Amino acid sequence: MATKVKICGLKTEPALEAALAGGADYVGLVFFPPSPRCVPLARARTLAASARRGGAKVVALLVDADDALIDRVVAAAEPDILQLHGSESPVRAAEIGRRWRRQVMKAIPVAAAGDAEAALGYAEAAQLILFDARAPVDATRPGGNGRPFAWGLIANVKDQVAYMLSGGLSPDNVAEAIRVTGAGIVDVSSGVERCPGEKDVRLISQFLRVAKAHAASS
Repeated sequence: MATKVKICGLKTEPALEAALAGGADYVGLVFFPPSPRCVPLARARTLAASARRGGAKVVALLVDADDALIDRVVAAAEPDILQLHGSESPVRAAEIGRRWRRQVMKAIPVAAAGDAEAALGYAEAAQLILFDARAPVDATRPGGNGRPFAWGLIANVKDQVAYMLSGGLSPDNVAEAIRVTGAGIVDVSSGVERCPGEKDVRLISQFLRVAKAHAASS
């Protein structure tokens, strides 16, 4: 089965077009003001509509968002999936899924042995788990920091949940990440950027080509 790919943190039509042209399965839009990838709601509406026409699912990334923000994001982008990238509890995650009638993806930060086991607490509250690298202590955002984690840390958990692999992936290491973990879905943001928040269409195309070619030969 071909590896599915999420390109996250898109802000411009050229970057979105590159993602769709390369066969991206998911398009991620960030709604977290401290992030350089945060997209205004009006632009998100346009990008999301284009993504749907291109056959990709729209993922809205939120960090400990209140109900008012979720209302605005859902109204503007009509996302297929709400990605919770903060400290949302299983109870809160389940509540969000029920109230807004959307699939929920919960990010689980991983840096040390045992971290990945937190995913098991969300087995009923989230339809997807995103294993991501734990942000450095001084980081201003929980993801998109460009650092991979030791992929073996999810070995004892990955077969118990539906998951997506993230954290420092790039065209240079995504094939190895898929080989080591067997991930069926991979997620990239900073690994296809020229600088934080500025996507490189060449790197987007390269990432998609490598990820999907690797799966085809596995």
